[in-house]
Amino acid sequence: MGRQRKRVVTGEAAPLPRKDEKPSAFHRKEKKKKVDIGKMFINISIGLCIFSLIWFFYALYMRSSLAKRVATLHPSPPILNANSSSAKVSPERFWGSYRPQVYFGMKTRSPKSIVTGMMWMRQFSDLDVNLRHTCEQGDHLQGYGWLMHDGITFGIQEIRDNDFTLTTEFVKRMGGDHGGDWTWRITAKQHSSAPQPPVVSLMFYTAADTQGSLQAHVEERNRLASITGFSEELGNFKISFRKPGSGEASSAKYASYNHLQTVSPGLEKLTDIVKQSLNRRFVYSPPSGEKRHYIAVDTYKPPHHQNQQKPADARKESDFVVHQVTVQTPFQIEVLFESGSFHSRPNQLVGSIMTQELEKRKAEFDAKFENIFGLESKGFSQAQVKFGKAALSNMLGGLGYFYGQSVVQSVYNEYPLLYPEGALFTAVPSRSFFPRGFLWDEGFHQLLLSKWDPQVTREAIAHWIDLMNIEGWIPREQILGDEARSKVPAEFVVQRNENANPPTLFLVLQELIEQLSSNPEKAASQPTLLFLQRLFPRLKTWFEWYNTTQTGPLPNSYRWRGRDKDTNLFLNPKTLTSGLDDYPRASHPSADERHVDLHCWMALSSGIMASIAELLGEPSQDYKLTHSLLSDNNLLNELHWSEQLHAFSDFGNHTQAVSLQQEKVYVPPGQPRHQFPVARLVRSVRKAPKLQYVNAIGYVSLFPFLLHILRPDSPKLEHIFRDMKDTNKLWTPYGLRSLSKADPLYMKRNTEHDAPYWRGPVWININYLAVRALHHYSKIEGPYQEKAAVLYEELRTNIINNVYRQYVETGYIWEQYNDSTGRGQGSHPFTGWSALTVLMMAEQY
Repeated sequence: MGRQRKRVVTGEAAPLPRKDEKPSAFHRKEKKKKVDIGKMFINISIGLCIFSLIWFFYALYMRSSLAKRVATLHPSPPILNANSSSAKVSPERFWGSYRPQVYFGMKTRSPKSIVTGMMWMRQFSDLDVNLRHTCEQGDHLQGYGWLMHDGITFGIQEIRDNDFTLTTEFVKRMGGDHGGDWTWRITAKQHSSAPQPPVVSLMFYTAADTQGSLQAHVEERNRLASITGFSEELGNFKISFRKPGSGEASSAKYASYNHLQTVSPGLEKLTDIVKQSLNRRFVYSPPSGEKRHYIAVDTYKPPHHQNQQKPADARKESDFVVHQVTVQTPFQIEVLFESGSFHSRPNQLVGSIMTQELEKRKAEFDAKFENIFGLESKGFSQAQVKFGKAALSNMLGGLGYFYGQSVVQSVYNEYPLLYPEGALFTAVPSRSFFPRGFLWDEGFHQLLLSKWDPQVTREAIAHWIDLMNIEGWIPREQILGDEARSKVPAEFVVQRNENANPPTLFLVLQELIEQLSSNPEKAASQPTLLFLQRLFPRLKTWFEWYNTTQTGPLPNSYRWRGRDKDTNLFLNPKTLTSGLDDYPRASHPSADERHVDLHCWMALSSGIMASIAELLGEPSQDYKLTHSLLSDNNLLNELHWSEQLHAFSDFGNHTQAVSLQQEKVYVPPGQPRHQFPVARLVRSVRKAPKLQYVNAIGYVSLFPFLLHILRPDSPKLEHIFRDMKDTNKLWTPYGLRSLSKADPLYMKRNTEHDAPYWRGPVWININYLAVRALHHYSKIEGPYQEKAAVLYEELRTNIINNVYRQYVETGYIWEQYNDSTGRGQGSHPFTGWSALTVLMMAEQY
């Protein structure tokens, strides 16, 4: 047996255990501790993984949920019942001229209405095909618009083409279960300057919109005598086309007839279908006169493109029938619609019967107009009164009923979504250029219409508010249906839910409350209380949406979202959401901006919310506190008064040292220039921006005055009145210009393609607010009362005189007026807010 080696222990080292020796308790604990720590790390890792997965799926769920919110309607009961526009509930408003985008047409207030309309063209003219249908500025008509229209029972419109005038009249008669009967009368007269009586083709059409059927009934070879049809909303009906005559009691005139019976995939295709069906093989041969070939509808073959495997348009095709009558002026034609459920009609609404009915309606219209607006009693001439009637009638005749889906997007959506289907009954700014609903325009429209027919106003507001989503957002531009979408450039179709628009509907609600308070027994005002009760839950959400999504960087400050982001291309990035588009704001958009106009809109809105809540017996204290805070003139001065400018101003990251300059494009020597990008106008910034007040005097700087936020004794009124009256700043003989003449951006282009819009021209909506505000301050005791009264008279007179003068000279009411000449410019006819001239004439604010 060998010697056992002696173990040497050095330092703190523990002796090695024998194989048959059990580990000590200390060692067992150490080992267990290491195992426990390992397990703990594993458990923590597993836990973190599980938590991460849960968080990941929760984030996905939340994003998906948030993504859906933009297209989820508000959960409170709709203000309008589902059948509120039906023939059963509202028969007198069922049929109407609810197609403002066409020169003449009618439809029902239903989602998929049978539509009727008229196209026309002059035969044997220099232009090959001069077909008129949808209102187009490019048609260069001498003028068109409603002379009288009561919004319900009748309308008279005059359309002045180059060498003849068409007068379109309609009148309705109630009866049956489907909105009753109506008759059109078209009268054509040549102009005295025309060398010979023009030959005109009128094309009356009826089209189904995905539901309903039409059957053509042809007599005498080619003459379409009538159309019979059926639809869910109308039941059975018949449309009869009477032969043309020289006048009401005259014998028939010679005419050539043609018709087209086909199908259409959508209402926006009707013009193209007619154009593609035209043929010049037909002969016009009056008893006394030469035979000539003329253009008429023939047969329609859908265009076929090579390599096209399937039809490009997959929509359901619907019946479309056209009746063409070609006749020499002067002539008169009547078209009669008869409802199959009207069993007790005393006679047909044609000829002298129609004339008597029209005369009765006209007399009622004249009496009601004078009773409400009193223009004759104010000393206006008959011609000026006629102008006032036309302005109101054009707004009433511009009421449209639209149905469809908006295209919307939020920051949580990678791609745009379709909004739920909905209806909108609304006035439109311009039949030619903007034949659809705009949120901030509608508030101004209804200020006029609420005086004429409060029921129209209640229905229009209800339609708008019923389009609200769960967040409280309302798409500011309503492009509903294929017809509406066909008129809108693609970049403006998608509506984004962070973008607001001035809440002008509160101005109208204020008017309805005043009507109710001043005359609670009046029948027209009584439904307002029930309307407000149904409206209030959504109104609270709408107000709250503004108060949370449009807040500014400081407490009680506000900032418009949605400014243009590509600052390289814009002289001053636009703020479309404010309604004032290219009006100068901070040169470099940022989250530090404070917008004075939005602050004032919120002050106004909170006050009206308080009034409505109090009227309904709802809690109003929070709204009163908000109104008191936002109306505090000291706070307003602190946030928005520029001592340097002596004016209310926006605040933001701003520099005035900007200009548009030709961009430099490097072309290597010897290379052809045309192969390189075209040089654009881009913004040059000569001095870095800094946080400061935006030194622009114009409409935005007037808002504390325009919306009556300033106290009547505020010394700031003196500065505002001085700027308003200064001809080098805002005063013109035609109204207040939108931007001071002394401003560096006055009448400057915003891009090479964008002409100045709110940078100088006179706009009637803001001028109306200015006249209204002057009237307000002239009636309240204060140091500036007398000055306000003088300015009120001068400004009101200037605006009325110029808008009227331009109407007489040009045949139109215009979108805006040149601040140097007063001449109308922009889109026309513009009988949206420019028709507020009537309220200024009537001195009703």
